[in-house]
Amino acid sequence: MEIKWDLKRGAEIYRSVYDIRLKKWVATGKIKRGEALVWRSGFSGMRKAEDLEELAPFFNQWERKQLRRTKKPGLPGKPLLQKDQIKNILIIDDEKDLCSLLSDVLTRKGYNVSVAHSKREGVTFLKKELPDLVFLDLKLPDDDGMKILSKINNMDSRPIVSIISAYGSEEKREEAKKKGVYSFIDKPFTEKDILRNIRSCIRK
Repeated sequence: MEIKWDLKRGAEIYRSVYDIRLKKWVATGKIKRGEALVWRSGFSGMRKAEDLEELAPFFNQWERKQLRRTKKPGLPGKPLLQKDQIKNILIIDDEKDLCSLLSDVLTRKGYNVSVAHSKREGVTFLKKELPDLVFLDLKLPDDDGMKILSKINNMDSRPIVSIISAYGSEEKREEAKKKGVYSFIDKPFTEKDILRNIRSCIRK
């Protein structure tokens, strides 16, 4: 295994590193998420260190250690964005075919997925269970999806919210951002767009 690019310092590095040393650097925080690109034999090209399956547990180990050392609790409503904490996802969208396809994709990736097809169904679900991540459509049959954000923002512990909509005007994007929405995904989107969004939530 070889580190090819140190993103944090902006320096190109050509240095062979044994697996055990690289894992130690990750587990002790010397290399954090987004800081290094790594070449691993068997892959064509470079990969982010955190994208290598064998290194992921060591990133989680370091992050858990940091959380245990934190004495002050996080601010109300600010979710902890660790990979192992994004497990439950709620999709609120009236397009049943889209929900079915998206649910299948995320279920295959190991997530627990629930679906609501209206504002009423979405609010009812949120009163019973708290997902880690919500994919929310703006145009729902019984109301503007944006109104659900007010209820979410009043929760003691807020889920992450990503808007999925074909009506992504700049005005809507700005309003969503002010209301704490993490991201805005335009329809039509691909499986890669959704999975990339989840990875982005985790890293941020």
